[in-house]
Amino acid sequence: MNDMLEGMLETALYVDDLDRAEAFYEGVLGLAKITRAGNRHVFFRCGPGVLLIFNREETIKPPDQHSLQVPPHGTNGAGHACFRVSAENLDRIAKLLTDAGVAIESEVRWPQGGRSIYFRDPAGNSLECAEARIWGIE
Repeated sequence: MNDMLEGMLETALYVDDLDRAEAFYEGVLGLAKITRAGNRHVFFRCGPGVLLIFNREETIKPPDQHSLQVPPHGTNGAGHACFRVSAENLDRIAKLLTDAGVAIESEVRWPQGGRSIYFRDPAGNSLECAEARIWGIE
């Protein structure tokens, strides 16, 4: 089966305030919005994939019979997502974040090479920007 999986298509994070999340991911991080569905979700293009931001209270509800039959899902507590960033752009991203008032929680220089920075979105999700080489990907 492993050779059939081509990579990650989407990553989901859960929030309590969709408006604040939309302002952060679109306004601060500069992701291009694909769509927003009321107070349920907002989706963003992120490189070759998609970042799904769900209102945690809405996605735990079962779909009605006339909707797409996506099973209820969600999580409690902070999630995590890591954005792939080139070494050349990592400091630029850190400056963009700090200029927007977003604190850099941690910077890690990985033993196998590469560097990453950690910060939080308005919902408290742990976000990371990292060089792909931290996973041996060039």
